[in-house]
Amino acid sequence: MRVVVLTGAGISAESGLSTFRDSDGLWEGHDPMQVATPEAYADDPGLVQRFYDDRRAALSRVEPNAAHHALARLEEALGDDLLVVTQNVDDLHERAGSRRVHHIHGRLRSAWCTTCDVRHEWDAPLADGPPCPGCGVSTLRPDIVWFGEVPYGMALVEQALWHCDLFVSVGTSGVVYPAAAFVHWARGATLELNLEPSAGATDFAESRQGPATRLVPGWVDELLRDGSRTSP
Repeated sequence: MRVVVLTGAGISAESGLSTFRDSDGLWEGHDPMQVATPEAYADDPGLVQRFYDDRRAALSRVEPNAAHHALARLEEALGDDLLVVTQNVDDLHERAGSRRVHHIHGRLRSAWCTTCDVRHEWDAPLADGPPCPGCGVSTLRPDIVWFGEVPYGMALVEQALWHCDLFVSVGTSGVVYPAAAFVHWARGATLELNLEPSAGATDFAESRQGPATRLVPGWVDELLRDGSRTSP
């Protein structure tokens, strides 16, 4: 069975990381347009770098939860037949043991040099303008896909969805594109696992509500009990 799992902010929220936007529309106290666009970076790079430096530092204070570990367990069983596509920029999937993880919005622990176009694993702050380890020029920016930029590796995602037997969406709002359209690209069965019905819940064959730390391990247990099932 070939399975594609999309994860959003809801899966990491239970580890203590902020969701994409709060109820007041702010993102960790900031207007997203002031910290997550190329224009914002051009206008005030220091503010943008400090914002992502703080988010990167926060990763050391959180741990993967039961939902992350369940998906890692599923990968142990399915191997290359499982692909986790995540909108999250944290590394909680990897720290739980998942290896087949595709970050469509980039990663906090990666820095992109806009001079030599090389990406480097990165844990330190960027606000003080450190030189690129490759070319030595101080033009490192967060390796994050901002509003107005193209998500990474969409051809890979589209191909995986086209050939999957089951597509599962976990902890997503259903309003951020292109991820909100994945349910329409999938050619197999579809299942949503979310704290509450997403904006696109009715597009799924089944939608289950509850915390990811309960729903994801339960669904993984179901799937592993009957590996031949292709319906949720």
